[in-house]
Amino acid sequence: MTQPTDIPRALALREPLWVLDGCCCIGGATEGLRRAFGPNVHITGVDTVPQPDYRGDSFHQGDVVDFIRDCGREFDFIHVSPPCQGEGAPTKGTNRTRNEAIGRTYPRLIRPVRAALEATGRPYVMENVAGSEVRKDIRLCGEQFGLGVLMHRYFELGNWTTAQPAHPRHRGRVRGWRHGEYHEGPYVAAYGKGGGKATVEEIRAAKGIDWSTDHLRLREALPPAYMEWIGRAFLASGTLGVAA
Repeated sequence: MTQPTDIPRALALREPLWVLDGCCCIGGATEGLRRAFGPNVHITGVDTVPQPDYRGDSFHQGDVVDFIRDCGREFDFIHVSPPCQGEGAPTKGTNRTRNEAIGRTYPRLIRPVRAALEATGRPYVMENVAGSEVRKDIRLCGEQFGLGVLMHRYFELGNWTTAQPAHPRHRGRVRGWRHGEYHEGPYVAAYGKGGGKATVEEIRAAKGIDWSTDHLRLREALPPAYMEWIGRAFLASGTLGVAA
């Protein structure tokens, strides 16, 4: 279990490659970046709530915008996944959205996170869903990595760039109920409960996450394969060490 870490102490332990994973949840993105960057990396996660299953090297519980403003320039690469709840079109006019099932309120963070990231001058990537204000520089899908989820996600690249990978044709439908009809398919619905939605073990297998059994956090986590691809693309871009 990774405990909250004092920021100055964490920075004193800096490895040659220092990475920040904002809104980290259990660390799906963290695991992908570790696979991409190799053993010579230190990854710090930031989230507003405790994450006892977090996958990284150090964890700070707090506001991601404040953390980026205060410490962002200390990192070589930054990833942030602002909460996607409320980022779709039906809630565009609000500043906050609430998940009544778990009693948690989610702020709309994309614009303030972007401003904080741009102020660091560091290379970054910000991820979110189709209806969000994230710039759609890259789109990734589970089928690109042979995963059991589709989970289309979009990535805004800051201070670096790479080409969009090919998007293969889906092999079938997502398993579950749609409009009163049950469908079989090679993919599971890794969100919500009931109606044929994926179980904990099915989500673990479909996303490639084996270190947590928390159903909600498994649903929210990025498959590590997504950020492994992003991390490798970043290294191939030759940007590391160039940004101010």
